[in-house]
Amino acid sequence: MILRDALEADLPAIVDIYNAATATRSSTALLGPVSVEERLPWFHRHSPNDFPLWVAEIDGTVAGWLSFHEFIRRPAYNGTAEISIYVHAKFRLRGVGRTLLAKAIADAPRLNVRTLVGYVLGHNEASLALFEQAGFERWGRLPRIARFETTERDLVIVGRHAG
Repeated sequence: MILRDALEADLPAIVDIYNAATATRSSTALLGPVSVEERLPWFHRHSPNDFPLWVAEIDGTVAGWLSFHEFIRRPAYNGTAEISIYVHAKFRLRGVGRTLLAKAIADAPRLNVRTLVGYVLGHNEASLALFEQAGFERWGRLPRIARFETTERDLVIVGRHAG
């Protein structure tokens, strides 16, 4: 497995992984697919030293990705980053998410990030377990805040201090 900064050429694979997750209704609150063109501005907001976007590559295929996002645009929250992880279904249970998350924790001080947070839909036990195995704690729960057609879901906020 190779971890590296994402290239614009990786964006179609990143979008495919994201759209597959969207369809499951367990990984994101987006209700429909996105296009590569729609995600270009999002892609360009990332840089290796400021809110990076990494891919995990296995045998030349993008197996998963992790992105850093600005948390809340207020000075007191500088040093806090939201992270998102998505893994291609074909590569799940192979350590892709765990490896990406370990890199995020290890690189946080270099990125001037003191605190990492994630938002996980409450019924996504696999993602909650992944974060908890990496030392994240459940810092909050927003009950029934996400609505998928007629089903309401909780949002769990996970976090850990880095460094």
